[in-house]
Amino acid sequence: MNFKKILFSFSFMVCCYLPAAFAQQSSAELKKQREKIDVEIAEITKILRAKTQEKILSQQEVNALSRQLDLRESKITTINAELRLINGNIQSNTKVVDGLKAELEKMRQDYEKMIMFAFRNKSGYNKLMFIFASKDFNQAFKRVKYLQQFSDARKIKGAEIDETKKQIELKIAQLERDKQTQNKLLQEQQQERSIIAKDRASHANELSQLRKEESSYKGQLTNKQQEKKRIDAMINAAIRREIEEVRRKAEEERRKAAEVEAKRTGKTVAEVEKTTPRKSDSEILRSTPEAARLSADFKSNRGRLPWPVAQGDIVRGFGFERVERSVGVDNTDVAIRTGNNAAVKAVFEGEVVQVIGSVVVIKHGEYFTSYANLKSLSVSRGQKVTRGQQVGTADTDPDAGYSVVNFGVFQGQTAMNPSSWLAK
Repeated sequence: MNFKKILFSFSFMVCCYLPAAFAQQSSAELKKQREKIDVEIAEITKILRAKTQEKILSQQEVNALSRQLDLRESKITTINAELRLINGNIQSNTKVVDGLKAELEKMRQDYEKMIMFAFRNKSGYNKLMFIFASKDFNQAFKRVKYLQQFSDARKIKGAEIDETKKQIELKIAQLERDKQTQNKLLQEQQQERSIIAKDRASHANELSQLRKEESSYKGQLTNKQQEKKRIDAMINAAIRREIEEVRRKAEEERRKAAEVEAKRTGKTVAEVEKTTPRKSDSEILRSTPEAARLSADFKSNRGRLPWPVAQGDIVRGFGFERVERSVGVDNTDVAIRTGNNAAVKAVFEGEVVQVIGSVVVIKHGEYFTSYANLKSLSVSRGQKVTRGQQVGTADTDPDAGYSVVNFGVFQGQTAMNPSSWLAK
């Protein structure tokens, strides 16, 4: 009976511990997320201070303020999630303490009954009389065993009471720690709300000032758009020229084959050419065994291509992006933030088909990759490159204040989202 009691108490403790352990794990993940947000806020704050010292007002500064506000709101959301976990943990531990106290009270009552019984029968004479009053030997033996078990039960009950007291003390200590963490998070939350209120006022002032300079800013955006369009056009032109060159060679082969066939059949070259359909751009680009192999290999590596830089994160995505209320940009590549002078490497083997200015374009069968905003170049047109071979180094974006590489993926002349090709 006592063993069952101990087993029940142990099971009760395990069941209460598991949810708490899960909550602590989740809380640790949330804390890590909150620390990451703090790092991002610190980086943006550093940039904003530098901009303020330079007395420069730009859309990048306003965007940084907006990003900072969003991060602080995210931090508050994370804090709230942590508070929910801690509150749940407090409620769970409170229930555990209440249950243990109730169990302790019952143990004490049982123990008191044992003590009272032992007190009433404390003399050896009473115990002997209890044994000798047995009807037969078997009953006397059972009474002796009963007295032994009763003595052992008192010891076990006392140990159970001590263990339950320790459990209550541990749970109460955990509750105190949780409450301290809760108070600290509430203070941090209040501090973030105060900072957000100030930042919103600053953000409003910056937006007001920006609207006054909107005409000038739109001109700056237009210039930047034009530069982006120029680079995109340069990349598209390089791909188009490569396709045209491959098609020209294919057409020459097709013409020669038609002439041979015309001599053999007595038909005109034009008649023979009509029976030979023209190939699509994709068919042209993978018409040779090597090009077909490269195309197949490149395609099979979708979602597994290495990043063009060793360390980086995408700061501007693929597709349409609204930069300002009336200004938008259609991006055919992604912008990857990386370290200063970071090495930029080819993501797959292929042939360099364009090297001009800050742009490198590499052909991989019917696929192409582009690398723009390079400070220095390490390859030349017509050069064969291997996967991971350096093609240049990343240049700094003067507006952003950090190094950026623009990376694009194309199937023929069709731009594709590079994010879906790079390894996660």
